[in-house]
Amino acid sequence: MPDKVEIAADARSLTRAAFKGSLASLDSPSGAPYASLITVATDASGAPIFLISTLARHTRNLVEDPRAAILIDGSGAAADPLQGARLTLSGKAGRVDDEVVRRRFLVRHPEAAFYADFPDFSFWRLDLEGAHYIGGFGRIVDLSPGDLLLPQKGAETLLAAEPDIVAHMNDDHADAIELYARAFAGRHPGPWRMIGIDPEGCDIALGVDGARISFEKSVLTPADARKELVRLAEEARSAVNSS
Repeated sequence: MPDKVEIAADARSLTRAAFKGSLASLDSPSGAPYASLITVATDASGAPIFLISTLARHTRNLVEDPRAAILIDGSGAAADPLQGARLTLSGKAGRVDDEVVRRRFLVRHPEAAFYADFPDFSFWRLDLEGAHYIGGFGRIVDLSPGDLLLPQKGAETLLAAEPDIVAHMNDDHADAIELYARAFAGRHPGPWRMIGIDPEGCDIALGVDGARISFEKSVLTPADARKELVRLAEEARSAVNSS
């Protein structure tokens, strides 16, 4: 029997690291499923967020019926993609007017800043009602919102400081972020940048390649985050130097 706690952690990491997904809505007026590619990010809790225009077919569909699903494909370049991880997130989609959502999306997709403020574009969030994770043979599990979403209570100061922490790490500790990528995500060297932080970990990116770096334990304050980021840098440096 697969370990559901471990699988839920893998599913959260997959969602946090994703840059794109396939959004499925119910076509109006036929009611038939309609799916297409979108760019995605997550809010601080881990719920998927996306940016679409009123010209998009999805917008028309979601206004009529908010039920939707997003497929996150983590199979990458696997020779047998059916052995790779994928996650279907389902729930109801709704528009959000939230500066944190806007910031978190645009730091992951900076090219979208060109059109994000056009009057016909809106940010949307999928309010999760369930999920189905497939991580290869024998790793197939249904997940609840409680398995996927991170509670925010107690972490208010960390989340408020997120923009400053991310900017500080990118401006002053880019070397540490590259070490995280190499040691903990098995990625190649390069100008990696941090794009988000939350109590469970931080998200890093190089172009459209994203990775999730998990913390040893939950961090709730900027001081906690600093200690954990320093610890991770020391551990990563030791791992890279010994390889």
